[in-house]
Amino acid sequence: MTVAIDRATGKRRDVRGPRPGRGERLKHSWQKYWYAYAMIAPVVIVLGVLVLYPLVYGLYLTLTDANSLNSARTIGVNHIDATYKFIGLDNYADILWGDLAYDRFWSHFIWTVFWTAACVALHYSIGLGLALLLNQKLRGRTLYRLILVLPWAVPTFVTVFGWRFMLADGGVINMGLDALHLPTPLWLEDTFWQRFAAIMVNTWCGVPFMMVSLLGGLQSIDGTLYEAAEMDGANAWQRFRHVTLPGLRSVSSTVVLLGVIWTFNQFAIIFLLFGNTAPDAQILVTWAYFLGFGQQPRDFAQSAAYGILLLAILIVFTSFYRRWLNRNEQQLAI
Repeated sequence: MTVAIDRATGKRRDVRGPRPGRGERLKHSWQKYWYAYAMIAPVVIVLGVLVLYPLVYGLYLTLTDANSLNSARTIGVNHIDATYKFIGLDNYADILWGDLAYDRFWSHFIWTVFWTAACVALHYSIGLGLALLLNQKLRGRTLYRLILVLPWAVPTFVTVFGWRFMLADGGVINMGLDALHLPTPLWLEDTFWQRFAAIMVNTWCGVPFMMVSLLGGLQSIDGTLYEAAEMDGANAWQRFRHVTLPGLRSVSSTVVLLGVIWTFNQFAIIFLLFGNTAPDAQILVTWAYFLGFGQQPRDFAQSAAYGILLLAILIVFTSFYRRWLNRNEQQLAI
């Protein structure tokens, strides 16, 4: 083996010097990329104040028995110091295995999982169907796109309040059902119909985003693939299964993940539609809000513990979801 030697120094050319320490590497990085650090510093500071600090403080509250009676507060000119105590993991144990664990957590968890799965499935299936229609050469296609995007463009509180008026006992929906001599459900009072109405309203609000995303994915698929499949004798279903769905795989995986995260934490629709009047229709995030702000005394520690559990559930789901996608991609590549 030939070893290259520098004639000027008499040293081997492939021998590197000692690796600089961490401090020297940081100093070199700062000198080289100081402008980039200066640009991202405001964002890091804002995220730290708005995200990191509340998260750390909320995690601390979960380890205490803090509520509105023993927290620090000011009444007039009098300041009352906090008297809550450190209790460790008792809040998590009470939520998951306590005497009221099913009524206070597991029943809401089961409903939240069903709500998320049903809404995301409806979002994707209806959105994909509409995207396929809008991807065809139709007269007035631009107008159809505009009309179908409106539910997403209108502010959520306007949409939900509109649905609340229509779902009321004397609303348009029950008046139409009564005119057809059909049963008129108690949309805002009966538990089953409350949940059905919540899924219906969330589907109305969420389909446009899924439709627009999938429509963009459809337009990025090479048209020659369809021509080749048609020449090989593939029918419409076979072209959809073997060309359209594989072509939408990357878009679908992203929008489904986003849909799950958004729907799992969908606070606005449940809260604006029912407020605190439908305890059995509350998902975990709205139930956590009720514990922290909708009752007396307000249970800050339990509410914060629900928030940490929600974060943990989504992190676990996202991890398994990404691994499942990567494994499927590897199998398809083989």
